Amino acid sequence: MTRIYVPIDSAALALGADAVAQAIASEALKRGLDVQLVRNGSRGLFYLEPLVEVETPDGRIGYSNVDVEDVVSLFDAGFHEGSAHEKNVGIVDEIPYLKNQQRLTFARIGITDPLSIDDYVALGGLHGLRNVLDMNGDAVCAALLDSGLRGRGGAAFPAGIKWKTVRGALADQKYIVCNADEGDSGTFSDRLVMESDPYMLIEGMIIAGVAVGATKGYIYVRSEYPHSIATLNRAIDKARDAGWLGASVLGTSHEFELYVAKGAGAYVCGEETALLESLEGKRGIVRAKPPVPALTGLYGKPTVINNVITLATVPIIFAKGAAFYRDFGMGRSRGTLPFQIAGNVKQGGLVELAFGVTLRELIYTYGDGTASGRPARAVQVGGPLGTYLPESQWDIPLDYEEYAKVGAVVGHGGLVVHDDTSNLAELAQYAMHFCALESCGKCTPCRIGSTRGEEVIAKIREGDTSVKQITLLRELCDTMVSGSLCAMGGMTPFPVMSALDHFPEDFGLPRTPAQKAA
Repeated sequence: MTRIYVPIDSAALALGADAVAQAIASEALKRGLDVQLVRNGSRGLFYLEPLVEVETPDGRIGYSNVDVEDVVSLFDAGFHEGSAHEKNVGIVDEIPYLKNQQRLTFARIGITDPLSIDDYVALGGLHGLRNVLDMNGDAVCAALLDSGLRGRGGAAFPAGIKWKTVRGALADQKYIVCNADEGDSGTFSDRLVMESDPYMLIEGMIIAGVAVGATKGYIYVRSEYPHSIATLNRAIDKARDAGWLGASVLGTSHEFELYVAKGAGAYVCGEETALLESLEGKRGIVRAKPPVPALTGLYGKPTVINNVITLATVPIIFAKGAAFYRDFGMGRSRGTLPFQIAGNVKQGGLVELAFGVTLRELIYTYGDGTASGRPARAVQVGGPLGTYLPESQWDIPLDYEEYAKVGAVVGHGGLVVHDDTSNLAELAQYAMHFCALESCGKCTPCRIGSTRGEEVIAKIREGDTSVKQITLLRELCDTMVSGSLCAMGGMTPFPVMSALDHFPEDFGLPRTPAQKAA
């Protein structure tokens, strides 16, 4: 029997993967071929989707960008035996885009049937949880600290400190909350985990619960991810049937139950306290801190809030040891990060590498330059509130501290590439517009500042480039950074100021000598 893999990830589905799978099954039946069709997760090489793979003695052979019209010719060429065809891209594991990555968190992505527990366990799943069940909770928190894992949602706060705080809190109930409200432009790593390897996230959350003494967990998923929600619910049911969840985790005295919560559709709910409000059934409005969620979180109880990638990385740390994970990366940025390459780029997709890689490597070695063929001009890193980096900054190592030195953020690892036709003043104005639309409205700097910011940039773009207007814009941004309750208002000035500082000509301003030198 020949196994043929057709991805079931949302990106592949959007490109017709379901129809391709049906056509392959139908054609195999018509030809009397013994074929097992497996719906796997995506490898993250989106520029090749739908990427159909055929299992052969030499490895899995890939056929890229397959559509229904290709299926007959593929069978005619003997693709079910890995034969030559114009769509053949060779052994998938040998494709440089994939082969040169350092896949730790994403090691199983695209290889397994996302809902197969047998596949998950066969490829190292549950090893981390089994190790943790033999450890003391304090030792688990210490090991997580030792690994250097920091929050992958953008704030980069040490995960071990959160866990240790919640473990030490006295309460009759504690919670684990996964922030899966992935709303940043150009980001899709959370979705890939949920749709392609959901058990990894489930295992990470169980480990967190065991470590801190929490018995309930919630995965807050944005409403725009229906496939993720469906996959998670099915995976949780299977995990419960397998004895991972419930009153006895893998036959131990530990209790942990897990639920999926559908998000309320607001960008601000990606902020942890607004998420908690939404999860409690209220309007998603930012809470003032302190108290911090680790002490007063969901329903007023101690709560660990981590994003998907943070929790999904936990199993490999406890399967292979804190030192193993810590040995990747640089400075205080340890381990790997899934960088998501999007925008005007030829080869969009997910690239997991250790901290220290540069934008230039990601754009050209992996992304293969712009899709338009024009020169790349700016890259926005860290979502819609991230800075625009000019080419002079593309060789800075992607590291939390190195980026902070130039006023940039690594964020969730999303990169959006723009070529030389992009107008950065227009993009800066949109950043203010986006904030005005998505602000929860609780604090004045964000609610009013974004509206006034959009108006000021509009005046500048219309020709009023007076010192008065530029000063007003800079002071307004400073107020938003210093006075906003959360990152919604506090980071909106980042794309605005980076655009103004690095691309003044788009605002109708001359370059200063310092800007010319850069």
